[in-house]
Amino acid sequence: MRILLLTQWFDPEPTVKGLLFARELAARGHDVEVLTGFPNYPGGDVYPGYRIRPWVREQIDGISILRVALYPSHDKSGFRRALNYVSFAISAAVIGTALVRKPDVMYVYSPPATIGFPAVALGILRRVPFVYDICDLWPDTVAVSGMLSSPLALRLLDRWCKFVYRRARHIVVVSPGFKQQLVCRGVPPDKIDMIYNWCDENAVCCTGLGAPGKDFGLQGRFNVVFAGTMGFAQALDTVLGAARMCAEALPSVQFVFVGGGIELARLRQQVENEHLRNVRFLPRMPMSEIGNLLALADALLVHLKDDPLFRITIPSKTQAYLAAGRPMLMGVRGDAADLVRRSGAGLVFQPEDADELCSSIRQLLNMSPQEREEMGRRGQAYYHEHLSSAAGTSRFEQVFARCIVQ
Repeated sequence: MRILLLTQWFDPEPTVKGLLFARELAARGHDVEVLTGFPNYPGGDVYPGYRIRPWVREQIDGISILRVALYPSHDKSGFRRALNYVSFAISAAVIGTALVRKPDVMYVYSPPATIGFPAVALGILRRVPFVYDICDLWPDTVAVSGMLSSPLALRLLDRWCKFVYRRARHIVVVSPGFKQQLVCRGVPPDKIDMIYNWCDENAVCCTGLGAPGKDFGLQGRFNVVFAGTMGFAQALDTVLGAARMCAEALPSVQFVFVGGGIELARLRQQVENEHLRNVRFLPRMPMSEIGNLLALADALLVHLKDDPLFRITIPSKTQAYLAAGRPMLMGVRGDAADLVRRSGAGLVFQPEDADELCSSIRQLLNMSPQEREEMGRRGQAYYHEHLSSAAGTSRFEQVFARCIVQ
């Protein structure tokens, strides 16, 4: 099959279904092309080695990539972030339609929901069916994040999303709850498949305990590591609340935040103001190092706001944590919590409850190292059987083949 991947974000940006997915498809004999933007996520700054131009072609690991212009931004301004999404959508629709080769099927990664515009344009103008992969449910997500609050704008965005659902040949979702929501919104159940996200297994899976001579300041502590975006949805004040409690009650515990995001500066300032010596911040790091860091963790933390939307959300870091083979602390209700319970990979606590988080950390701390290692191994085995890139790509191949013959 000739497959076009349409996604606003692609390597070297941190992506769930980026280069790893493209390489896996190419290794199975498919002809893969990527239509994407210039890398600027998550900081909003264009990556070194790139500059914004109308378009540029490049090759990464033999994969042909067409990058088109966008307005780079990912800060607290809802207007600038909307401009980032809309500018890419227009460029991809206009330039992409003119320059990409005609594929047999198009894979479309959502979010943002604006990606539906070039998907529909390419679908109509190039007469190609597309598979719409919904990894973030809009308009729900932008409402919860505070990016968009106007009831009228949210209603219009909801209507747009439903229009794109109708135009898609098939829809893929990443959790059972997402499928239930779409069915409630009028999408036929037989049009929807559930395929879990995966992670960059080569970077995450680590056989040793960190890079030789580099412990990231974690040595000699019981380290609870949060790796990823620090935004409003993560509600990380709860984690700082747990850090305050642990400072005296569990002095060996250290909270480690790794990455960036619009809340990072405020969280840093709060830690400094309160003199929290058991909290450590590490900068965003390349995927080549993240596996070493995760391997040094005693517990890997997932946390989101206690919002109904997140009960049907499985944060992408969940897969990376499972693959890393370390115990998990899951502060999300619903589908994500069910996944941790099924896999036996860790402990679940109520989101936005610092007391429960502190109690869960104490429970892990009181386990033997062997018990914690076994917990991590169970999660890793579950990942490879049910959530790996190989398992997911096989499912996508089946979906693509059905779309072509329909």
